[in-house]
Amino acid sequence: MITSRFTFAAALALALGVTAEAAPRSGDLKARAVAEVDARAKLAQEINDSVFSFSELGFHEEETSRYLTALLEKNGFTVERGISGLPTGWVARWTNGSGGPVIALGSDIDGIPKSSQKPGVPWREPLVAGAPGHGEGHNSGQAVNIVAALAVKELMERNKIAGTLMLWPGVAEELVAGKAYMVRDGVFNGVDAVLFTHVGDNLDTTWGQPSGTGLISVEYQFSGESAHSAGAPWRGRSALDAVELMNIAWNMRREHLRPEQRSHYVITDGGDQPNVVPSVATVWYYFREQDFDRIRKNFDIGNEIAEGAAKMTATTVKRRIVGTAAPRHFNRPIAEAAYANIKAVGLPKWTAGEQAFAKLVQQNAGADKQEGLPTELKALEPPLKEPKSGGSDDIGDVSWVVPTITIRYPANIPELPGHNWSNAIAMATPIAHKGVVAGAKVVAMTTLDLLTKPELRRQARNYFAEVQTKDQKYVPMITAADRPALEINSEIMARYKPQLQKYYYDPTRHATYLDQLGIKFPLLENPQDTKK
Repeated sequence: MITSRFTFAAALALALGVTAEAAPRSGDLKARAVAEVDARAKLAQEINDSVFSFSELGFHEEETSRYLTALLEKNGFTVERGISGLPTGWVARWTNGSGGPVIALGSDIDGIPKSSQKPGVPWREPLVAGAPGHGEGHNSGQAVNIVAALAVKELMERNKIAGTLMLWPGVAEELVAGKAYMVRDGVFNGVDAVLFTHVGDNLDTTWGQPSGTGLISVEYQFSGESAHSAGAPWRGRSALDAVELMNIAWNMRREHLRPEQRSHYVITDGGDQPNVVPSVATVWYYFREQDFDRIRKNFDIGNEIAEGAAKMTATTVKRRIVGTAAPRHFNRPIAEAAYANIKAVGLPKWTAGEQAFAKLVQQNAGADKQEGLPTELKALEPPLKEPKSGGSDDIGDVSWVVPTITIRYPANIPELPGHNWSNAIAMATPIAHKGVVAGAKVVAMTTLDLLTKPELRRQARNYFAEVQTKDQKYVPMITAADRPALEINSEIMARYKPQLQKYYYDPTRHATYLDQLGIKFPLLENPQDTKK
């Protein structure tokens, strides 16, 4: 056993480019970290499957937060709850020695509406029809972080490494409505580096500005006057007319905006019933762009259009910011250190059954490519000179106040649509379990790098100060008066939580969530098809 451990340490040191003088300590520490993560693979599976079973939406991740914080407290962390006015927000800290560097590990915890899906079933089969589910895979990130943190904590105690581990959740990320409040309230003050984890289909990281956008999420509520729609419509002032006029105007205006912008809306309140002129109506917009100035410009245009719609209909309008996300910018030195660890860990070894299952899911989802799970690592490449447009993530706000990277781990299947029930299929199967363990190894190793290498921390700070924030500083898009929109998703969770509770995972009685549900993996044939 000892020979095997030191052989791995030497190989790891070589893969990471560690000098011969430093190899015994650095390589051995990381080899031990890998062993500590492997020893907690069962815990990783239980965390992953438990959070999957809770299926909670943003601002209502109650069972998830209760479960995770109890686990952390059991393992010696001090937990502060209700962070930044977020009932499901928390920060867990553990300090060794004098305190030393503070390394923060974060990952999102919320689900997606209407994406309830039985894991391991490669066709549409919800656990609860119409209910939310983990149709992006946010059930897995805290499993990565907690297992990595416990492995590092063990090594810090054993080797007298000073430092503080700080764990935290991304609350309501699907609403991009949590992290900006944490940044505003100084939650990341004094943090040396943030390692953020997100589910993916490979093991990779990036630096610089990736493709994507930042955004402002804003709700416009118009108020008019009700009246009988047939008896006295002239006495009414329709708030719904104002909403519709705003939407028409925005759809006309978008032709004359940059192609890189992305904007979308839903009417969340269109009135009560047709025979009553709507006195109140509400529309909810996302304005996305690639830099702070352009986000603000499109927001200003939206506000002007809303005021114009109100004037045309003799109504009034008020607006409320629901959430924001800054354009992301990730730290190069930390990303390069993480990628060295990614190469040392490598992708999981997929079985033939797992590959066949992944290809069947891709086929059923109508994917253009049906090549199964990845077998080659993505390269760490420089950012594009002209990043492409796309989605947003409020980790961007964190990235502008502390050196930050995102580590993606291979817990899901490539070529799926995203924000969809099909993205939940793999998320409580051996595919996710393997991907979570691989991610935890990289996070543990990179955390050790940051704790034990002052030069890496210095390089990270220099990049942050001299490259990232030299010409562009963080521009907060919420004010001290803004508050999280906690009522969002309340009705949905009140409706579905009692039904979902029947399916909560019980690890004391079942080895995995698939076992509890009676699903044999890999399921490659629909039983209904065999009866035809």
